Amino acid sequence: MTSEEPRRSTSPPAETLRPAVPAETLRPAVPTETSRPAVPAKTKPAIPKPATPEPATPEPAAPEPATPEPATPGPAASEAAIPKPDSPEPATPRSASPGSATPKPASPDSATPNPASPESATPNPASPESATPNPARPESATSKSAIPRQAGPARASATAADGAPAAAKAATATRTDLEPAKDPAAKTDQKPANDPPLAAASPQKTVKPVEPLPTERPPGVPPDPWTAFATATERPPGWFRRTTRAGLRSLIHEYALVIYSGVLLAVALTWPTLRYPLHTLPQDIWDPSRQAWQIAWSGHILLTDPARLWQSNAFYPETNSFAWGDSLLGYAPFGFFGEGPVAAVLRYNILFVLAHALLAIGGYALVRQLGAGRTGAAVAAVAFAYAPWRLAQEGHLDIVSAGGIPLALAMLARGHGWSLRRGYRPHRRHAGWAAAGWLVALWQVSLGFSLGVPFLYVLGLILLVLIVAGSFRWLRRPADRPVLGWRLLLTDALGALILTGVTALIAFPYFKAPAGGPATTEIAFYSPPLRSLLIGPAESRIWGAPHQVPRSSLSWPAEMGLLPGFVLYALALAGLAFSIWTLRQRLLLLAALVVTIVLTLGTNFFGGRWTYLPLFGHLPASMELRIPGRLTLWTTLLLAILAAGAVAEFVRRAEQLAALRIPPWPGPWLRLATFVPLLLVLLEGWNATAHPVVPTQPLAMRTVTGPMLVLPTSALTDQTIMLWSTSRFQPMANGTGGFAAARQTVLRRNVESFPSTETIQYLRSLHIDKVLLLRAQAVGTPWERAGDIPVDALGIRREDLDDAVIFYLTDPTTPPAGSPTPSTPGSSFAPAIPGSSYAPSAPAGFFAPSTPAGYPPLPTSSPTLPTATPTTTAPTLTALR
Repeated sequence: MTSEEPRRSTSPPAETLRPAVPAETLRPAVPTETSRPAVPAKTKPAIPKPATPEPATPEPAAPEPATPEPATPGPAASEAAIPKPDSPEPATPRSASPGSATPKPASPDSATPNPASPESATPNPASPESATPNPARPESATSKSAIPRQAGPARASATAADGAPAAAKAATATRTDLEPAKDPAAKTDQKPANDPPLAAASPQKTVKPVEPLPTERPPGVPPDPWTAFATATERPPGWFRRTTRAGLRSLIHEYALVIYSGVLLAVALTWPTLRYPLHTLPQDIWDPSRQAWQIAWSGHILLTDPARLWQSNAFYPETNSFAWGDSLLGYAPFGFFGEGPVAAVLRYNILFVLAHALLAIGGYALVRQLGAGRTGAAVAAVAFAYAPWRLAQEGHLDIVSAGGIPLALAMLARGHGWSLRRGYRPHRRHAGWAAAGWLVALWQVSLGFSLGVPFLYVLGLILLVLIVAGSFRWLRRPADRPVLGWRLLLTDALGALILTGVTALIAFPYFKAPAGGPATTEIAFYSPPLRSLLIGPAESRIWGAPHQVPRSSLSWPAEMGLLPGFVLYALALAGLAFSIWTLRQRLLLLAALVVTIVLTLGTNFFGGRWTYLPLFGHLPASMELRIPGRLTLWTTLLLAILAAGAVAEFVRRAEQLAALRIPPWPGPWLRLATFVPLLLVLLEGWNATAHPVVPTQPLAMRTVTGPMLVLPTSALTDQTIMLWSTSRFQPMANGTGGFAAARQTVLRRNVESFPSTETIQYLRSLHIDKVLLLRAQAVGTPWERAGDIPVDALGIRREDLDDAVIFYLTDPTTPPAGSPTPSTPGSSFAPAIPGSSYAPSAPAGFFAPSTPAGYPPLPTSSPTLPTATPTTTAPTLTALR
């Protein structure tokens, strides 16, 4: 046996290969199940080395007559000699023939293994390149594997039993070896010719696979110190980190950004409200002063004596005087902080700005919940919050504070999983959002009934639709049961009951208030014509001056300039034909819009017999529901929803066009085009509202206690006096606003000649024991010289102060008989005479409160009636206005 090492040289060309051995010279073939001998492919010429003699095993077969060849099998031949790993039995190395005592070079067809060569045919039991042939692929054994030789008698018996023609097999082997290899496993296992030879494994030894290292140490063994350098698992964040992360994420949430934007926009569009928040009020100093007093009174009395909430310190000695108009009771918690007129003015200005912000936030939330995109919701929110008609209502905080209406509707819709665009989605139901919606609705109603009663009608209609639709779905679709779920049903039932109960509790003193004038007459006076929906108010910087002439044709321009905005009209009109809402939804919105316009016209639509009067004409005048033009709120909201549909559809089309661009995002001009509606709506809401300075509180108002009357008194100045009383909340007969104009007009006429015997007797009958005359404000009024008249013969006493004069109608050390005295300074008291209205007998020539002789039949809810306004006003107040 010889062993050879192949030389690293260029493989010989194909024509130099040895031809096939003649059939008569071949030895008998091995059995058919074994592989035929492999013919070497193109190999490099190798230099033979002297082989180490090996003891030959006698073989009964005849010696092979093959002629030795100088060529040495290269890597291809050695690879071909490796049998397939899926052979049923491993190949045995072939022994030398008995007659070959002289070593000879290895023949390509010799399958004698070389123990020192890596190309040995000896199989490795542990190696995947086992010499076992694959019985399923005999062609692979013919083309690439060598014939496994048997040792001793086994090989002789196998050779003798083989009767196949050897010449055909040799020719086939030659042709097969000249073809490229077809076995992919053999291709991947081939080694390059220049690799160093590997040490061959002994055929008597079995190589064991390497066992992986244990992952766990045996018991009792000390821990591995290297585990300290292993990767440790990250600890989950604790509650503090989770809370902090959630809080930080909430700061950049969509609705958080909406809140920031809403507040900044409110500050900008109400400027200069917060420029001098301690000294100025928006629009005028009359109605804002009275409403600042209302917030301060409710906060003060709820902290000191909640049972006397409706018995305010103004309008003495009338009962339930706090129910003579919208009470703004929902703002009472803000009245807990601060005291005095300066704190009341600051509180009012802050709430005024926040009310505008809530309008925008609530409008955005509602339109977003209905299914519009961000841009469409932003346009709708700004159009709803800063419509031009609102600029005429800047002096009425109860009308500006309407943001709870869209916010409550948005929360209720989200809690019920309903959207105008996507319909009812049961998996989006959430009882918590529904409960929050009912709470916001309750808060909105507590601000006042002028907007609260129409909102209650809308909520009742929504409940009715919900009951009918839910019952129909429950009957038609049994698989969807339950439709709402017991939690949501319980929330709706409790929310509706609580809202109804609290509303009835608040409305009780309103029904006990004295009746006003005829409702039909007053509603007809304030009913706007249809053209008022196209006329802007004087406070609008864009439409104020251009609409001055058509505005002068209105009977009450302050309440009849009802323009929602021409930009809003155009967008809503486009939304009827170009919108994300379906055609049926657009038709429903249009029908609701027509209904709100008809209600806004009041008695100008067929006398209001089937529209406004049945809904609001029977309610008390103190609820301030006799101004139909304020229902423009609902008209503006429906127009904003239609406009949002058009803007959202425009943005959707723009995104589709942008998707065709490279890169696929909108260009700068397309982005600007989507914000053009928003900019136009903002421009139309630009205000020209005045911000007059609030008069300084006289020092006497901080020291004098009641019951008292402050002179001069008028429909305008009394509102400022009410603001000045927030330092001590002393009881006083002064007051104005709401439906109390007639009663106060009688009081002012009866005290025009003070001090006199008749006026003193009249004031004593009202249990008023002090009269405070403010010298600076009395200039130009009937009481200008009242402080210089002698009073010794009148049975009263006068005390002169720096800025005022105090008249004591009784002995200051002893209170009058039957006159109540407050237990503590600043506390409220019950009037001496019970009943809804106190009407004492007046001296001859005086008007009794129950018979306002000479009072013209004008609406009684106006705070600035011509008969209540004095002929001359104080120069200071005139200059401030």
